[in-house]
Amino acid sequence: MAKIALIGAGSRGFAKGFLMDIMTRPALAACALALMDNNQERLDVITTLAQKMARQLDVPIKIESTLDLRPALDGADYVISIIRPPGVDSKEEPLQIAKKYGVDQAVGCTSGPNGVFTALKYMSPLLEIVKTMEEVCPEALFLHYSNPTTSLPWILNLISSVRSIGMCHSVQGTAMQLARYIGAPYEETGHWVAGINHQAWFLRFEWQGEDAYPLVWEKMADPEIYERDIVRFEMMRYFGYFLTESSTHNSEYVPYFRRSPDLIERFRNKRGPGARAGLQIGSVARWKQSVAQKDKILRQEAYGDDPLEIAQSDEYSVGIINAMETNQPYRFNGNVMNSGLITNLPDGCCVEVPCLVDNMGVHPCFVGDLPPQCASLNRNRLAGDELTVKGALERDRKAIEQAIALDPLTAAVCALDQIQAMTAEIFAELSSQLGEYS
Repeated sequence: MAKIALIGAGSRGFAKGFLMDIMTRPALAACALALMDNNQERLDVITTLAQKMARQLDVPIKIESTLDLRPALDGADYVISIIRPPGVDSKEEPLQIAKKYGVDQAVGCTSGPNGVFTALKYMSPLLEIVKTMEEVCPEALFLHYSNPTTSLPWILNLISSVRSIGMCHSVQGTAMQLARYIGAPYEETGHWVAGINHQAWFLRFEWQGEDAYPLVWEKMADPEIYERDIVRFEMMRYFGYFLTESSTHNSEYVPYFRRSPDLIERFRNKRGPGARAGLQIGSVARWKQSVAQKDKILRQEAYGDDPLEIAQSDEYSVGIINAMETNQPYRFNGNVMNSGLITNLPDGCCVEVPCLVDNMGVHPCFVGDLPPQCASLNRNRLAGDELTVKGALERDRKAIEQAIALDPLTAAVCALDQIQAMTAEIFAELSSQLGEYS
């Protein structure tokens, strides 16, 4: 029976969903499940929740719990990482430093100053995982949720022989949004999406086998819909295709929406769940409040007497594992190395493409050329990602500075000497977390 290792199992956002996904699939319900986290309190909560779930579902899953990485990985067939390294969530200082220089990022997990430094924060713990996997489970499949999910999978595939795929939920999340926008049941829609993570293009979107893009264009004219996703609709208006990830995220990847407070106000969502924050910098205080609430709910579910509400999540990872164990084919979008998959993006970079999976493994699909305008925007971001990879692997300060200088938003608002000063200031702020870069 397969062994699945869940690293960072104390995650408030992911862990419960993965437990439900595993235990509700008959082919996995008797697996060995290793839960690992470096926080004993959070690990105890999720272990108790897992045990309660197993009793409620009456499944023979074998649950082990550990603070140590090596025993969790030892003999694993599949490894899912949902870690949050120290400092990843405390990003307010780098965001505020960048804003002082005119680079007003809202999320900062993918590109630009904070996206580059987020990659540096994630690199060491991810390298520890893959290096340990090389020793104790070299044939295992590594599925990791770590932003930025372009540069980090790129790094891991360069330095390790471990099979690894960068995971995200922006493709299926956006497909569900588009289905809601046109009033279609998601199960009746289909999509073909490719590009790079958080900036991948819906090359096809269908409803009951028919092209549904005319309906999307029609809905864009409805203020009730348009004002929920302004940046992405504007990108579709000018470039022809709808993008993955939210309008807030997408406003950071291009130079059109965030160069001034007036532009930020103009393009912020006016309706929907993102309207309150708009395109402004996320509040760490608000994030901490959300985490505290999630902690409270998980504790109540783990230690309370009420039965758990159990339903499978929309994440891909356990579907991949199930397909490999059962030979029931499954399709998902994954972040993999470009080996001629997207022919007008550079070979050897990291791309997000449809992938088929069966008991022979994961098979990334050939896409061919993206529309030229879409490929050009992707290449703009990949230029910075390539320097991020170089800077991270060689601990090269100048390459990190150059990566930030190539970010489209940063280049639109900063002179080169300002970028140099900003990078130095962020390095100084994060020195205790990152160590030496020369």
